[in-house]
Amino acid sequence: MEALATIGHGAQEKVVSHDRRVIRRKEPLGLVKHKMIYIHHAPIRVWHWVNATAFIFLLATGVQIRFAEQLDWFSLEEAIHLHNYVGFMVISNYCLWLVYSLVSGQIRLYIPSGKNMIQKIREQVVYYSYGIFRGDQNPHVITPENKFNVMQQQTYAILMFVLLPLQLITGLFLWEIKRFENYIQFMGGIRIVNLIHVVLFFFFAAFIVGHIYLATLGHTPLAHIKAMFTGYEDE
Repeated sequence: MEALATIGHGAQEKVVSHDRRVIRRKEPLGLVKHKMIYIHHAPIRVWHWVNATAFIFLLATGVQIRFAEQLDWFSLEEAIHLHNYVGFMVISNYCLWLVYSLVSGQIRLYIPSGKNMIQKIREQVVYYSYGIFRGDQNPHVITPENKFNVMQQQTYAILMFVLLPLQLITGLFLWEIKRFENYIQFMGGIRIVNLIHVVLFFFFAAFIVGHIYLATLGHTPLAHIKAMFTGYEDE
């Protein structure tokens, strides 16, 4: 699916030939056409916003539980119940994402390709480090079949297949310690499970901040965010 969008106004220098003379003058630049491509399928967009909202609640209630003596956003009992309830929502949401990604073949988007990977990583590091601030073009060309650059692929692969499942599993174990006692002992005991869960909690909090910042680096600050509602990105 494709559509056309128009953005930007400016001026361009037009060369006019008249009686062997070259006259240069400024003219308003017409509407610049940007090709839009359908990148984010509806199920992924729904999953994304449900997950984002749920994580905000998990972070808020998690902070309340962790610093119960210093904060009073909720009562400790309310924070625990809400944290557990939203946690099960995230588990269900993750399972739906995994099933959809496997059935639709979208799972391949999260698997980095080994071809020219080092070169692609170097290009993206240069772009994110200073190229973007000079107005350089992103070396990664987004397509429906390849919407993530190699750094995004590696990051999302680790997040979706390692860190998020580990966070959900440790949260489940902490929810019913007696029921999962054997698994907890296998992981090194309740302190280790709790430590993993808390460390990942702070990691995901930092990731959300970074994710929001990177989402503002489109051709306009809201371009990528808008795309997660409409499904369309600039080509």
